[in-house]
Amino acid sequence: MIHHIALLLFAALRTTAITAPPPPEPEPISVTELPLPPVMPSTANGSCTPEINPRRTGCIDQSVGLQSGGFLSDGRHIVALVRFEGSPAAPDPTSIYTGSQIIIVKADNTTSPNGDSWKCLTCGLPPENELGRTEALDYPQTFADGSRILAGTNIIDCRPFHLTSQECTPDRTRIFPLRWNTAVDGSGPGGSIRGLRLHPDNEYLGFNAATVTARKFNQYGYLARLSFNPSPTTGTPLSPRYDLVNVTRLFDPAAVQSLSIDSKNKSLIHINPNAVTVGELRGFSGTGREVTYIGYPAESSNIDVFAADLSTGVVRRLTAHPEYCDPVDISPDDKWNVVMDTRGSGRQMFLAGMRGVPPITDLVSSSTTSSTRNNGARRFFQPYIIDYYGDRGDYFGQRVNAAGDGSPGSINDAYWNGMADPKWSADGTRIVYWQALAVPPACARIMVAHLTSWTPLLPREIPPIPDTVPWRVKYEPGTPIPARPYPPQGNYVLEGEVSGFADVVITENGNKSLMNKVGVTYHNFSDDGVYVLNGAEEVEVRNPSSTLNVVDWYSDLERTGPSISTKRTGTGGFHLTIGILTNEFEANGTLTTTVDGVVYEQPGNGT
Repeated sequence: MIHHIALLLFAALRTTAITAPPPPEPEPISVTELPLPPVMPSTANGSCTPEINPRRTGCIDQSVGLQSGGFLSDGRHIVALVRFEGSPAAPDPTSIYTGSQIIIVKADNTTSPNGDSWKCLTCGLPPENELGRTEALDYPQTFADGSRILAGTNIIDCRPFHLTSQECTPDRTRIFPLRWNTAVDGSGPGGSIRGLRLHPDNEYLGFNAATVTARKFNQYGYLARLSFNPSPTTGTPLSPRYDLVNVTRLFDPAAVQSLSIDSKNKSLIHINPNAVTVGELRGFSGTGREVTYIGYPAESSNIDVFAADLSTGVVRRLTAHPEYCDPVDISPDDKWNVVMDTRGSGRQMFLAGMRGVPPITDLVSSSTTSSTRNNGARRFFQPYIIDYYGDRGDYFGQRVNAAGDGSPGSINDAYWNGMADPKWSADGTRIVYWQALAVPPACARIMVAHLTSWTPLLPREIPPIPDTVPWRVKYEPGTPIPARPYPPQGNYVLEGEVSGFADVVITENGNKSLMNKVGVTYHNFSDDGVYVLNGAEEVEVRNPSSTLNVVDWYSDLERTGPSISTKRTGTGGFHLTIGILTNEFEANGTLTTTVDGVVYEQPGNGT
């Protein structure tokens, strides 16, 4: 399978393959599991007994309530979100070990003076120390000062003390909420934000904000500077908080979009691979120069991560394998990426196995193709490291947890799902990631990958992001969220870079509020002079709700060249109903991709 994917990838990335250096040799990697509080099968009060945890510092829920964050600045600790259960009821002093809390976990095989390998940072905080905080503490991320953590839409602060120190006690720890002002007069609770990512300069924050356009889910990425407000006079909460100021949106409706109509010949449609299309902000490069994101596909049905320079807007594609990726972290020196990817699972190959297909039907299908990556809560991710130059030739990165015998509980046990987000250590020699078990008993674990031959990086100064950058758009509170432009309904021609053409038909819905059907017919179409694409594909999407896609898909494509591939639906087409938040696969009909005789079929319903 690697050989025929490599042949197709050569054509898809021919420029990169020529200019990039040879792929790196595999790195020696050692993976260890970190110790966590005892796991409880019961959530009943008092079930976390001294026999289970003699130090009476809590037990965690057996179901998945875990989420690992990054390394603290000392490199010896990792932050994590856990859910404590089974503690006695108040006034027992151990009742503080309950619910979702942030802990720090020792990653150097040592223990604290009390014998634990962890310390709870948010357990037992006085109410006055967490006024206005929000409930969620997900995606914990560390500040370089070692005294603060971003968790959910909160900042946990123990300054001037280090979070690991004995002086960092509950009475000295504060939780401050974040607020994004969206009202002209500054009133109200502010806008709802998700997917927060701390910039390496520790002054800026990236986040996403969802919206609904014509009954269809949409979201934009934003950048904002953190500004501590000790005594707010407008908006809620009126407790001390961090305001998000100098907010810019990573989308400009006036800029060149992924697909555009020729300015002189309105019958021609163009693909613009250098357009910045931040579908979901995912983080930043280690040096802080780039923002990472899930963008508009470079190849049809192939969901990848990209990076855009925060100053210039120059785009580079970080992944190119036909499988799905979104969790990504770039090393402190920007030379390596660690991703969670479905590559190797075959999950997405029925959709994306044919390479080099122009991303035309993706105008309506991209949210569908991204949603098939999961089976409900089941993930198919595994961690991979990929060098700066990305997938090329027969190089598709190196699986971090490849060692092991595949037995239950081993580091490469296929039933342990990789989860978001993997994180590099500050010295670039370790990666922390977490996994969830896909079969009973559902639970989770935190793993650390040690790149044993790498030399630790020295600390470096991270320059702050400029407040004003041409390709970003300043956000003004109260202004309406713009719609993403798309080519209007009509018939167009896409010309091959080398030969041939494609007829493109775009159809809008009944009230002309958005497009809902795209059809393409290829005639000896070639962008590289090596592979030739013929056949037709049509995708229609209806949205009974903003997050539910009902899809009718018809495909009969053939691509010839050094590798032969087809993408075909069965008699009557392929009909899929899938929610972008629930990811439960339910289809009638078939969609099958065949590459050099290897057949990739769709997942079974409910799998």
